Amino acid sequence: MYAIIGSGGKQYRTQEGEFVRVEKLPGKVGDEIIFDKVLMFADGENVDIGRPLLEDVAVKGHIIEQGKYRKIIVFKYKRRKRYRKTQGHRQQYTAVHIDSISLKTSEPPEATEVEAA
Repeated sequence: MYAIIGSGGKQYRTQEGEFVRVEKLPGKVGDEIIFDKVLMFADGENVDIGRPLLEDVAVKGHIIEQGKYRKIIVFKYKRRKRYRKTQGHRQQYTAVHIDSISLKTSEPPEATEVEAA
């Protein structure tokens, strides 16, 4: 069973028990996170694709770490113009452990008999 969630303008494929690094989310280590933007859900037999989102699926997890990726060097250069610019960047992330992918199933109301006149 897996789900594809959207967070921070990106899409992530998640499974129960998996660790995912997403764009920085507010919260402290140990806080629970619920991803409501579920784009796709597959349980092995059935595949549900949201148009654009699935309303009855939620992915729950908790924050493991708030950190920064390793440094990325941005180097700009124009030949014969004596132009060089070096810049570094470290993107912040939130590491999340996926606890469960739950399907919010609501039972349909019981049908009532209507007499035809």
